[in-house]
Amino acid sequence: MGRIIAVANQKGGVGKTTTTINLSACLAEKGKKVLTIDIDPQGNTSSGLGVDKNSLENTVYQLVIGASPIEDCIIDNLFENLSILPSNVNLAGAEIELIGIDEREFILKKHIEKIRNNYDYIIIDCPPSLNTLTVNAMTTADTVLVPIQCEYYALEGLTQLIHTINLVKKRLNPNLEIEGVVFTMFDARTNLSLQVVENVKENLKQNIYKSIIPRNVRLAEAPSHGLPINIYDPRSAGAEGYRDLADEVIDR
Repeated sequence: MGRIIAVANQKGGVGKTTTTINLSACLAEKGKKVLTIDIDPQGNTSSGLGVDKNSLENTVYQLVIGASPIEDCIIDNLFENLSILPSNVNLAGAEIELIGIDEREFILKKHIEKIRNNYDYIIIDCPPSLNTLTVNAMTTADTVLVPIQCEYYALEGLTQLIHTINLVKKRLNPNLEIEGVVFTMFDARTNLSLQVVENVKENLKQNIYKSIIPRNVRLAEAPSHGLPINIYDPRSAGAEGYRDLADEVIDR
C-alpha cells in the first residue's frame, strides 16, 4: 500500500515544489514506483517535470470537479518509475466550485484510494496557503513533510502550520502525522543558516531530517529545463542532498 506524503508549508518560496519534484525523482531512481500530485494552481511541479501544463485536457481540476476519471488525468511514466497527476491555473476555480459540496475535504482522498496500491509513494505538492486544496491533501496523506528555508523568519508560520495539521488530525484524518522537517536553501558559509537550524531544533519537538538541502545554482536551473536534479546534474550537491533525503524517507 502506497505511502502518501503531503509537502506543505503556507509560506511561499521555502522549497516545497523543489522538494516535491526531486524527492519524487530520487525515490523513483531508487526503484520505487512514485506518483507525484500537483495540487497547486500555479502548476510549477508539473512544468518542473517537463509537462506543458497549459495544453492539458485532464488535470487535477477535472478530477476534483468530477469531469474525468483519475486514470485519464495521470501521465504515466513521465520518467522511469515516476508518474504525475498534473495541475494548471484552472484549479484556482476549484475552491469556488466545491462550495456546498458534501464532504468536499475528502474529494481527493476518494479518488486516490482507488489507485493507491499501484504506487510505493505518492507525493503531493500543496499550494502556499491553508485552503480547501491543502486540507484535501492532508486528509489524503499519511504524513506531512515540511520544508523550511534557512532564513530569519523560518519559524514564523510554522506554528500555524502545525496547528492546522493538528486540527485536520483531530477532525478529519486521525492518522495524520508530521513526517518531518527538512531544511532547504542551506548556505554553510553563513552563520544565519546554522543559527536557523539550531533554533528550529531547540523549538520544534518534531522529526528533523539529517539531510539538509544546500542552496545550489544547479537546483535552481533544473526546473527551467523540465528535469529533476538527479537527471539534470546527477553529481551536483543538490542531487546528493535529495538522494540522502530519499534514503531517509525510505528508512522511516
